[in-house]
Amino acid sequence: MTIDPAAGFRLAATRTGLRLHFFPETASTNDEARDRKYCHGDVVLAENQLAGRGQRGNGWAGGVGENLTFSLVIEPATLPFEKPFLLSEATAVALVETLGDFGIGAAIKWPNDIYVGERKISGVLIENDLMGDRFTKSVVGIGLNVNQRVFDPSLPNPVSMAQVGGRTFDRTDVFGVLLGRLVARLWGFSEGDLDAAALEKRYFSLLYRGGGVFRYRDVAMDERFEARIERVEPSGELTLVRPDGTRKGFFFKEVEFL
Repeated sequence: MTIDPAAGFRLAATRTGLRLHFFPETASTNDEARDRKYCHGDVVLAENQLAGRGQRGNGWAGGVGENLTFSLVIEPATLPFEKPFLLSEATAVALVETLGDFGIGAAIKWPNDIYVGERKISGVLIENDLMGDRFTKSVVGIGLNVNQRVFDPSLPNPVSMAQVGGRTFDRTDVFGVLLGRLVARLWGFSEGDLDAAALEKRYFSLLYRGGGVFRYRDVAMDERFEARIERVEPSGELTLVRPDGTRKGFFFKEVEFL
């Protein structure tokens, strides 16, 4: 008897009201999900991505059949045009809460990488379609290291759930819990019942280096300095405050965590 490798994933998606589109291999789940044939509630999952992408062109490489690489399509009709970062915050919070459900403590490294200690366990790439000042479609791409134990040595600091938890995890269980968390966090953008203030507070509470003074580098100035995180703006801008009270805002890749 032939076992359908997608059956467990499909069942997990169905239980959360989503529609799974399974690919043994594709270039990028985000690229596939941006096709017009996919709409709100579609999930594109691939066992292998040939050209997976992270934030701003960074690569995403995962072990075939060991991790989770998928993209969720939503139509965030009520996402405020001036607060696009809320979508990223909601996704990152859902990931941290999912890992907590499996006994793994994690934090959000601004803007939306998920860290366990000093090592990266998950990344997010969100791509939006706009019509005027309205978001018509968002593709939320997620890569989560689940059972991979051997990584490309060129990667700086990867880690997986299996390495942290000391056991192999059922990926369909992880997928189902994560989808439930994502629906709970993201569906407010389409149904109009989002509590933005509560979400922003929750996101800030889960930040990596959210408390205390740490070392950073201003990329444009090539300047190293110490500061604490003061806030994250609705635009996604990170505001750092130096011990002398000097404040400066940074967007992604404008500041480096040392």
